Amino acid sequence: MPFGSFLNAFPPVFFLAVHLAAFALGAYFAFRAFDAGVSVLGVGFLLFALAEISYMTYHLDWTVFLFAHTISEVLDLGAFILVFAAASQRLLTGAQPQPEELRRAA
Repeated sequence: MPFGSFLNAFPPVFFLAVHLAAFALGAYFAFRAFDAGVSVLGVGFLLFALAEISYMTYHLDWTVFLFAHTISEVLDLGAFILVFAAASQRLLTGAQPQPEELRRAA
């Protein structure tokens, strides 16, 4: 029996809830990043949120697993690259958040 097969006992609504929570976090962080003027970071979190929607299509029986998983992985890879780029850009340039950015982030 493959490792993790116990998850097959969970109902599909459990997985939808997990992906919906992850989508909500990604969408919230994207909104906050765009609001703070950090668009690269915002697009990264937006791609993550879209990946979560793609995962949900499988659990809703709209797509097959490999299709949803492949699309989601590509979106997650793009998100990872953009979040890393946004973080490293600030580290490499030594850019500090301006007071307005700090007020909006609070």
